[in-house]
Amino acid sequence: MNILSPSLLAADYCNLEKDIKEVQEAGAQYLHIDVMDGMFVPSISFGMPLITCIRKCTDIFFDVHLMIERPERYIKEFAESGADLINFHLEATEDVEGTIAKIRSFGKKVGITIKPKTPASAVEPYLHLVDMVLVMTVEPGFGGQKLIPECLNKVPEIRNMVQAKGLDIDIEVDGGINADNVTAAIEAGANVIVAGSAVFGNDITGKVKKFLEKMQ
Repeated sequence: MNILSPSLLAADYCNLEKDIKEVQEAGAQYLHIDVMDGMFVPSISFGMPLITCIRKCTDIFFDVHLMIERPERYIKEFAESGADLINFHLEATEDVEGTIAKIRSFGKKVGITIKPKTPASAVEPYLHLVDMVLVMTVEPGFGGQKLIPECLNKVPEIRNMVQAKGLDIDIEVDGGINADNVTAAIEAGANVIVAGSAVFGNDITGKVKKFLEKMQ
């Protein structure tokens, strides 16, 4: 199943409840929540208090993307704040398997993310332990960037690994995805699409529906 996961980073912060409800009612299945610490990436975004707050106004699936150093330190807090899936960067921790196990211990789905310069092969040892692999198609840290086309080449590599192992894993892409290039991402083998500035703003409903049509 192909899934649209609009990125909260691009929403109107004065009207978060309205924007979240609109993307959900338009058909988006997930909400992508980027957590940045100003260390692993240069930007600072939002954390547990915001997730706890917006959890009260929606039952949409929270796809929480941790762009933070040593994410294992905060798994409990993000799980308790309402995350449904916790996605962390392979490059951000020295204890990948321990971080995966900690997320599982709270009954949450697990995602593992790689940056543009990290090869697809880096995730192979962990594929049997996770529910999702997120391939960053821009350098993480800022919204509104242009997609790096070469990053999409990792998607079929990972999809082939997944199929060879007989696994059922989602492959998500995040960064510079819009209605004009989303078909290329789907054809490469991705089935979860993150889009921020290409969804939020004017005519959210129309943009979501256009994405979903292109993703069929």
